[in-house]
Amino acid sequence: MQKSGSKNVSAIVIVAALGYFVDIYDLILFSIVRVSSLKSLGVTGDALLSDGVLLLNMQMAGMLIGGIIWGVLGDKRGRISVLFGSIIMYSVANILNGFVMDVQQYAVLRVIAGIGLAGELGAGITLVSEVMSKEARGYGTTIVASVGILGAVVAAFVADLFEWRTAYFVGGGLGLLLLILRIGVYESGMFKNIQSEKIAKGQFQHLFTSWSRFTKYLKCIMIGAPLWFVVGVLITFSDAFAKVMGVEGIAPSKSVMFCYIGLAFGDLLSGYLSQYFKTRKKIIFAFILSTNILIVLYLFFNHFGTFYFYTMCLLLGVSCGYWAVFVTNASEQFGTNLRATVTTTVPNFVRGSVVPLTLLFQYLKSPVGIVYAAGIVAAIAFIFAYISVSKLDETYGKDLDYIEMI
Repeated sequence: MQKSGSKNVSAIVIVAALGYFVDIYDLILFSIVRVSSLKSLGVTGDALLSDGVLLLNMQMAGMLIGGIIWGVLGDKRGRISVLFGSIIMYSVANILNGFVMDVQQYAVLRVIAGIGLAGELGAGITLVSEVMSKEARGYGTTIVASVGILGAVVAAFVADLFEWRTAYFVGGGLGLLLLILRIGVYESGMFKNIQSEKIAKGQFQHLFTSWSRFTKYLKCIMIGAPLWFVVGVLITFSDAFAKVMGVEGIAPSKSVMFCYIGLAFGDLLSGYLSQYFKTRKKIIFAFILSTNILIVLYLFFNHFGTFYFYTMCLLLGVSCGYWAVFVTNASEQFGTNLRATVTTTVPNFVRGSVVPLTLLFQYLKSPVGIVYAAGIVAAIAFIFAYISVSKLDETYGKDLDYIEMI
């Protein structure tokens, strides 16, 4: 542990976990209330899918922008400042989202919410990684990811109990309440040690000025693309896939809930296995391979009714539960002066990969059908993921107290 003390370390893990919980609640809430909210705004027919894709892409575009902004601020101003700033932005956007009257307003607020959501996970994982020992930090980041993922389950329950506007109000209120818990949480000692030094901090462009640094950064992103393809396409539009497969009664909200229950378990499992076997790389590869197999089953062997369909959603969630190890790996790959920038932008670029993936999916959907379109896009994502994970360095037990020479 760092000098901040075990009590502060525990507080940081708890705050980061709850912050990510509210983050995921809002991030996934749109997927859950997509159909009901658009219908209440007068959207019908094929526009439910096309406008749904538009709003999802607007949210993800905001996360791409926000990932860069918050990541740079995290390395320049500190990890704690990002935790505060991001929660305020997406909480306010959430509350305003409950007042939208048309798709255009909806789109603008999803961009703003996306920008706010982009900072939470990266800042939390960076802070936890820096205040815990190199042997134990995997447990801390696993707790953050696993608790956070349950925000999607709560979002599903809230959306089921209340009208969609109320569900957005609840998310915004939870975020503002969380600010109270942040009082008294201290900054990372590693960041404080370099804060006054005249070295380049948070220089996003320097990720592209060195070929080795750039390719390492790109590989960190590519290994997460299959995960978000599952959530952003297969699960979000599960009702459309079920219709083609002849399965009746599939609700996207329940698909999301079952997937995220699986994700919470998968995050715990992958985090534990990475600590037990002392490897990030091999665990990530194993979970990617499992996801690959399950996508084939989901797309081509999923005609056996509602229970089987939701079971596939649950199992896909488990196999995609390498998110905790994936983000921890990204944090461990770079020095203190670029760590928050990388740890914040990488998961958001992965989330943002939904934009080109869904655009390609939409383009292929008409000529080849929804199932084969998804299969082609998935194959592309997996090819890059396999290549990337095979080329990455192992980071378990790596000393993080160093800077990038840029």
